[in-house]
Amino acid sequence: MVDTLVRPGVLAALLAASFASWADTAVGYGKITAVKSAKVENSKAQIGGALVGGAIGLISGRGHSGSNQALRAVGGGVAGQQVAKLASSKQAYEYTILMGGTTSTVVTDEAGLRVGDCVAVERGAYTNLRLVADAQCAPKARPAPTATRDANACAAAKDEVVKAQTDEAFDRAERKMRLLCVD
Repeated sequence: MVDTLVRPGVLAALLAASFASWADTAVGYGKITAVKSAKVENSKAQIGGALVGGAIGLISGRGHSGSNQALRAVGGGVAGQQVAKLASSKQAYEYTILMGGTTSTVVTDEAGLRVGDCVAVERGAYTNLRLVADAQCAPKARPAPTATRDANACAAAKDEVVKAQTDEAFDRAERKMRLLCVD
């Protein structure tokens, strides 16, 4: 049996670091007033695709005139950018939510929410939507302690996904996030 001694200052620092990323999570409630389909694109992938496509176009123009090489490089760059755009874009949804007289817009990959649904809007290091009972959208409704706890657990799970160093750690963290962050 191994005994571990942790100094109070070290323990406090560890606890502060682990809770800091999601300690500011706030929970509010609102009704979805509009839903639009959206695409989320990765601009870095598009830039990379343009560079690779341009290089391939330039190489394919070897032995041809300078203007031919330039045209091939430009054509390859445009084609590479478009291929990367198609490959890196993801389906998302833009939800407009009325919360106590204020309208907020949240873009997420979470599907299935509809106009009229009452949702918890969890805002902190990340934003999450969670379907809740209609009673939570009544005027002056307050978040239950479990709502804040659930929001904090979701934020911590998202942190684990971001910090994962291996495929195994990422897979585990992603499963945990899907369990804790979906209604």
